[in-house]
Amino acid sequence: MRRVLGGILLANIVVVIVKFAVGFDTNSLAVFGDALQSSVDAVYNLFALFVVRVASKAPDEDHPYGHAKFETLGALLIALLLALSIFELVRGAIARLVTGVPLVNVSNTALALLVFTLAINIGVVWFETRAGRRLNSDILLADALHTRTDVFITLGVLTGLALARAGLAWADPALALVVAVLVGRAGYLILRRSIPSLVDERAFDQATIRQEAEGVNGVRSAYAIRSRRAGDHRFAELTIAVDGQSNVANAHRIADQVEDRLRDSLQLDEVTVHVEPC
Repeated sequence: MRRVLGGILLANIVVVIVKFAVGFDTNSLAVFGDALQSSVDAVYNLFALFVVRVASKAPDEDHPYGHAKFETLGALLIALLLALSIFELVRGAIARLVTGVPLVNVSNTALALLVFTLAINIGVVWFETRAGRRLNSDILLADALHTRTDVFITLGVLTGLALARAGLAWADPALALVVAVLVGRAGYLILRRSIPSLVDERAFDQATIRQEAEGVNGVRSAYAIRSRRAGDHRFAELTIAVDGQSNVANAHRIADQVEDRLRDSLQLDEVTVHVEPC
């Protein structure tokens, strides 16, 4: 995952440099907002490299369930940075609409450079989404959503610059407000994906785990079922009822079979099975 993030970081740095250069050249608030978004991407990628390094550490005495939730915390940081971006963007757009709109200078070179950054971001979204799904990574999928928003933002900015070039100078700050709405939507989607992991929302429906457990020969019933996820790790615990006349060795064998079946069928990282006689 670190190599994936490293490659994305390099792409984002190129995008940031190009967008800020275009922003200074055109005096466009929307372009500066777009560049700010890409800057957030780059800063986040740096942070993500650190978070993934921590999250991939093996469990230790202080963190017996591992460090995977650090990855989810990294996803929440994106949402915070997005909120800051929205504030600055809205403030600047309103100021320009109220006090007067400075002229925006749009050249063919500026438009071409923005199209270039658009192509880079489309490639990043495709690559990062595939990697995030393959690795089941909150941090990659969150960043892919963020970058997907950047694609729409840049498309909107290109539209705004075209309108400004046609003499509609108000289009630039007005479009900056639209950009702020899109950024807010990205933050909401990130929160919706990350919060369940932090509050230990169940990873699987109880009926699914119960059906798998009760499919093991010797299990009379399964209950007290709980599951959760942290990053790309999944955990479950349950109690099974076995024949009260079974000896300890046989009950232990049944519990092992339940653990193996759940690990294989649901891709669980850790399963805890309690045994009760019935």
